[in-house]
Formats: sequence, C-alpha cells, structure tokens
Amino acid sequence: MRIGTLQETSLHADLKAWYAQPGDLIEARVEGFVIDIVRGDLLIEIQTGNFSALKAKLNNLLLSRKVLLIYPIAEMKWILRLGKDKRTEISRRKSPKQGSLVHLFAELVRIPDLISIPDFSLELIFIHEEEIWVDDGKGSWRRKGWSIYDRRLMKVLSTKRLSAPEDFRALLPKSLPAEFSTADLAVALAHPRYLAQKMAYCLRRMGVIERAGKRGRSWLYAIKR
Repeated sequence: MRIGTLQETSLHADLKAWYAQPGDLIEARVEGFVIDIVRGDLLIEIQTGNFSALKAKLNNLLLSRKVLLIYPIAEMKWILRLGKDKRTEISRRKSPKQGSLVHLFAELVRIPDLISIPDFSLELIFIHEEEIWVDDGKGSWRRKGWSIYDRRLMKVLSTKRLSAPEDFRALLPKSLPAEFSTADLAVALAHPRYLAQKMAYCLRRMGVIERAGKRGRSWLYAIKR
C-alpha cells in the first residue's frame, strides 16, 4: 500500500530505512525542498524511477549542496497479484525480467550532465523486490488492466557508487573495437540496442566518448582520451 506523508511506495520507505544512520534527519526541508535523508552537509535522495521529476530539484540543490542520488535496480523480482480488495492473494510468481547496471541509462538519459558536477554522486543499489499488482481494471493494457499498487524491498545484494565520468568509462566492455556503433555496444553488453543508444548518449554528454565518423547511416564512437 502507499504509505507516508508523501505517498511513497513501500520500496522507497524500505530503502530510506536501510540507508538511514543515527543522527540523520529524515524528510527534512532544505531550501524549499523535502529531502529524504540529510546527513550533515550531504543530501541523500532516493528515486525508484522517473529521473525527469528530479531534474529541477537536483539542479537547484547542486548550486550549493552535495547530493547523493540512490537508484535501485532489481536483479530479481516477484509479482504478487491481489484481488480488488487489495488483500486477497491470487498468485505469486518470479518475473522473467532481470535488471542490470545497464538499465540505469534508461533513466540517466534525462540527467547525464549532472555526473560532471563534483558535488553530485549516484549510487546503485542492487536488490530483490516484490511488485504488487491489483486487479482494478485501471492498469496498462500490457498488464491486462492490472495496476502496480506497490513495490517492496526483499533483499539488498550490493551497492555501486558512481561519482565522476571516469567511473562510467570503466563500464564500457573491454571487447569493444577502437571505433564502435551502438549496435556493436549492444552486442558487447548483451542488451538491446535501445539501451546501448541511451548509454552512448549519456557517455557522450559526460565527455567519455566522442563521435568518430559514420558506418553507413550509423554513428561511430571512440573513447575520448
């Protein structure tokens, strides 16, 4: 169920509890914004999706503050289906979809320029989660009308901090040729090309890679030295 004064999901609340340390301020107001965790001069924001909604907030805060953005990636997910009463369990199954670090770029494409700001860091937290669906007829046609009612943290596996463009350079597969297309990148990553395209866009905005010509109608990229 939705909980808390800001109508957060259970996953957001669970992650906030997992990160909180003694002395932290929780849901504190800073410069007109509500911040998930304030730890001394560090502002910690947890975002489970839709980086676009954070863009203006982060740009304002980074004028004078240090910000750490936390983003969860579900390496494993279970789908729990509830009836219209939101209590009766109908089924529970493991989702075939598995999240990986590359999925970050589907969101980061909205704020890639922030990585070059020294006071900004991004931390990925790899988790197992449970996604709760409700049979209310209001959801996506892809889910045949089922709505995503809530998300819950089941287990924390690991974290990875990315604080500068150099950290992202290390994510490029070693098998890439000196000049590569997004099709080459997709093969090296073993992920769909649309994710490779988003990754290439982000890395180019960060100054990690640059355009190096064309192969047919496809741009070629090279690691910027």
